[in-house]
Amino acid sequence: QVQLRESGGGLVQAGGSLRLSCAAGRIFISSVAMGWFRQAPGKEREFVAAISRNGSTISYTDSVKGRFTISRDNAKNSVYMQMNSLKPEDTAVYYCAAGGTIAAISRLEYLYWGQGTQVTVSS
Repeated sequence: QVQLRESGGGLVQAGGSLRLSCAAGRIFISSVAMGWFRQAPGKEREFVAAISRNGSTISYTDSVKGRFTISRDNAKNSVYMQMNSLKPEDTAVYYCAAGGTIAAISRLEYLYWGQGTQVTVSS
């Protein structure tokens, strides 16, 4: 069974930074695209960032452009997201996802999901 395990979440003040990690098990991430999604209380899960299988294409939702950076390390079978200049509206559970080959923004393109890590940004 494919496993995706997120880590790196926590409580941070507005303007601060966090680095999320997603370690994959029983799947080689070099064979799939990877994405990050988030879900705030009472809201639907939304796309944040994605990187294509070969790393040549990266997508971000507009609200995080210039602040978040997604990257992958196939040798470590992991994907990361550096989050800078965090805002209270970034507060959510962040999920790692794997599937497909393109940097898709739709949840439907991803087959595998992690359990999520909580990010809380205080004002």
